[in-house]
Amino acid sequence: QVQFVESGGGLVQPGGSLRLSCAASGISFSSSAMGWYRQASGKQRELVADIGSDGRAKTEDAVQGRFIISRDNAKNTVTLHMNSLTHEDTAVYYCNLNPPLTGWINGRKTNFWGQGTQVTVSS
Repeated sequence: QVQFVESGGGLVQPGGSLRLSCAASGISFSSSAMGWYRQASGKQRELVADIGSDGRAKTEDAVQGRFIISRDNAKNTVTLHMNSLTHEDTAVYYCNLNPPLTGWINGRKTNFWGQGTQVTVSS
């Protein structure tokens, strides 16, 4: 059973840091490119960082220099270290494969998104 469980979010002041973790199961984790995504209220979900099966990491322009993605293939986890947080980083953060995994459950198409973890940047 495919599952992504995100944790580590919370309320943080501008300029602060958080570390998000994602535990993945039901996939061939070590051979999968993984990504962290976020969805702010009223906006579409967007990719913020991804890391290939070879460990090569990439971050999107909006978070470059502030966010770092890493993975632990022994634990099937992917981590997002977030620094110098701003109000614009407020969102629900999700992990998934990159591109997101697509499958069918009971005849319905799904991307297996987890519950996500809320990050709120506020003073």
